[in-house]
Amino acid sequence: MSDTIMSVLVFTGVALTGGGAYLFRKGDRRRALLMFVAALVMFANVAIWLIPTT
Repeated sequence: MSDTIMSVLVFTGVALTGGGAYLFRKGDRRRALLMFVAALVMFANVAIWLIPTT
């Protein structure tokens, strides 16, 4: 189950990054920045969850 959640989070982060790049090129910089921030938060969550615990 955890692997599925990680996959969905990474896929969503990639989609948000692509959407942010598209909006940035169209000139909607505020929405693009918000999409980049949301993608960064998702990637940070995945990184935190994947840190091995000892």
